[in-house]
Amino acid sequence: MLAGCGGGPGPQGIHKIKHVVIVMQENRSFDTYFGTYPGADGFPRNSSGQFTVCVPDPRRGVCDFPFHDPHPVNEGGPHGVGNFLYDLNGGRMDGFVGAAEAGVGCRTNSPNCSPCNVSQSLCTDVMGYHDAREIPNYWDYARHFVLQDHLFEPNHSWSLPQHLYMLSEWSARCTSPADPFSCRNQVQNPGLPPHFGSNHSSIPPSYSWTDLTYLLHRYGVSWAYYVYPGVEPDCPLGSMVCRPVYQSAQTPGIWNPLPYFTSVTQDNQLANIQSITNFYAQAREGKLPAVSWVIPTDAVSDHPPANIFAGQEYVTFLINTIMRSPEWRSTAIFLSWDDWGGFYDHVRPVSVDQNGFGFRVPGLIVSPYAKPGFIDHQIAGQDAYVKFIEDDFLSGQRLNPVTDGRPDPRPDVREAFPQTGNLASDFNFNQAPRPPLILPPLPSSVPQAPG
Repeated sequence: MLAGCGGGPGPQGIHKIKHVVIVMQENRSFDTYFGTYPGADGFPRNSSGQFTVCVPDPRRGVCDFPFHDPHPVNEGGPHGVGNFLYDLNGGRMDGFVGAAEAGVGCRTNSPNCSPCNVSQSLCTDVMGYHDAREIPNYWDYARHFVLQDHLFEPNHSWSLPQHLYMLSEWSARCTSPADPFSCRNQVQNPGLPPHFGSNHSSIPPSYSWTDLTYLLHRYGVSWAYYVYPGVEPDCPLGSMVCRPVYQSAQTPGIWNPLPYFTSVTQDNQLANIQSITNFYAQAREGKLPAVSWVIPTDAVSDHPPANIFAGQEYVTFLINTIMRSPEWRSTAIFLSWDDWGGFYDHVRPVSVDQNGFGFRVPGLIVSPYAKPGFIDHQIAGQDAYVKFIEDDFLSGQRLNPVTDGRPDPRPDVREAFPQTGNLASDFNFNQAPRPPLILPPLPSSVPQAPG
């Protein structure tokens, strides 16, 4: 490890964080979870408190306003690159309902699907929002720690490209596992798992560009990628309906792409991809690695139509486990949602390069050093998680083809952009470590999820 070592008075500043845990949930825009949070950049209102934004509904010929949705099961809308452009509508941010109505009508979690042909009411579902009545724990974390209200998805696409960015700052399609320069920029359709979407073969994809675990391994920084065994939220071959696709630490897929990275296999790091049960055990024992990614299963992912009560219960249990750990005093938890899932957001995303940013997503930072009750208005991408890890554990080394020792043809170095943001500003490393905030996994204000 490059930073925070040696004698002296102990680690200072960012190096007081010895454990970074990224908890990545699925498919929610900022407005759908925090659009009415006090002090945040939420839905615009007039002096009477009425919403002043609405989205055209082409099928019904009306304009749909945001509305409180008390239902824990939502449908969302299509959310590929084409749907992003439709929702964006040249920066007018008013295509969300029309995109849902234009999507393929189906009740699956494919990014190209929309449930509108099942029920017209499901088209306006994308304008619904939740608040402390449905997600009190997320709001409690915001009140006690840090809420980011200008955090953007790193790319304007769906879950797989985002998860590739989360791990490597790029999404590409490669023709050779041995040659990073065989990779070409591809934000919508990178190499797909076998028998998924347009990959009708049994041949797995090759992700031969450089990912963050390469640098972590090179510099002796411990890491683990924890997968919740269960079901992936996507259908193979682009089907409207499908049998459940099983996921585990041993099964590469949309939410577990690391086994397809050449650097992971060459460095013999596959064992670092583990079951979530190991995360709970290691947290309780005070044996977490320096960097952790925690990946849900479909039922607790918040990915429509997953029940958000179940997702909140799962996230709360994760955070409670960390807070009860001996390592709470040296941990930073970054909680976010991977893409907008077709749900409305009123803030036009910042353009960084040809791949992003995408729409705003919720971002929460939970740590004993997080500024209490702070709303971070700085523009940032989820790339900032990688930047924070590099600044904390790698002395600022970036995934930069010129300097990282493993060149590839990525279009740019995302962490170097000012729009990436600096999450260190959300911490006060001079404050005494704050105590845990243990919350009930199922708050009394939230009815228990059925089953």
